[in-house]
Amino acid sequence: MIRKIAMALVVMVITIFLLGNISSVFAESGWAKDHPRRQEVNKRLKNQNRRINKKVKDGKMTKAQAGKLHKEDKNIRREERGMAKQNGGHITKQEQRTLNQQENKNSRQIGN
Repeated sequence: MIRKIAMALVVMVITIFLLGNISSVFAESGWAKDHPRRQEVNKRLKNQNRRINKKVKDGKMTKAQAGKLHKEDKNIRREERGMAKQNGGHITKQEQRTLNQQENKNSRQIGN
């Protein structure tokens, strides 16, 4: 019994050590998922996704139209992640403007 408890403690200590190292690697990488410019862009994408789904549910948009718009939003999100990867985890103001222009275009296609 004591041997099992000791083994469990060893496993727990090793797990805590490994998790601590993994989190420090992410912290050192500078990946700023919560950077304000990234948050703003991603919040808009989430809102547009909600709007598209509501239009389909209400019968105001076909699934094919929704699929096209979702695909465009997915491409914007992919582009945002690529930009952040190149800039140490954040996006520049100009990149934010570029992404917002793309989102504006998609938003107009969604409509009110």
